[in-house]
Amino acid sequence: MIELTGVHKSFGAKRVLRGVDLRVGRGQSLVIIGGSGTGKSVLLKCILGLFRHDRGHITLEGENVDKAERDAFMARFGMLFQGGALFDSLTVWQNVAFRLLRGALKRPAAEAREIAVEKLRRVGLPPDVAELFPSELSGGMQKRVGLARAIAAAPDIIFCDEPTTGLDPIMAGIINELIREIVVEMGATAMTITHDMTSVRAIADRVAMLHDGVVKWEGAVADMDAAQDPFLRQFITGAARGPIKVVG
Repeated sequence: MIELTGVHKSFGAKRVLRGVDLRVGRGQSLVIIGGSGTGKSVLLKCILGLFRHDRGHITLEGENVDKAERDAFMARFGMLFQGGALFDSLTVWQNVAFRLLRGALKRPAAEAREIAVEKLRRVGLPPDVAELFPSELSGGMQKRVGLARAIAAAPDIIFCDEPTTGLDPIMAGIINELIREIVVEMGATAMTITHDMTSVRAIADRVAMLHDGVVKWEGAVADMDAAQDPFLRQFITGAARGPIKVVG
């Protein structure tokens, strides 16, 4: 469904992506792992067209993302942001229904609210949460609201950027389980960025290890622990010694 071939991206003299090759099948859940600053978020932003890649090709179902009609293209994606990225001045239901209240996907307010309440229910939040503001929610509840917003417009593709950052282990487990269940229910294609190996094992069908701007290893999550790639081994075991050099 998504294919990247020889994708490069630099910011001035800093080369972030140095020839990324990656394929994500329809309905597949791919998790991208790698250290901080290795280009994981840049890669997602290039796919979304928020950054324009310098060289290479990115296609969605064979269509070049650079040539896609933007509104129709973006309508296919849902995004769960690392920090939640909820709008403080909007109620919870207005946050969830944000895309349904404007643009090409616009619905009547009453219908949009009904959809929002249903999506909140799907992520385990009761209807009375709909009228609260984000500041009245715990971190775990905010993350669930962010997930409800990501799926509100029934996207084909869901991107998750560090979905469990800042959550306690129990809430992180709940979010991981919700993501996995929802992706399977919707038949959506998912790409997730995470440092959390528990999330990797809970969410992924396949795993790609990004380091120094290229994919060092890619394969089924079931094959990850037995893989002999030294970069992957060091990352998943947290070893201080290995080919990945930590500066600072």
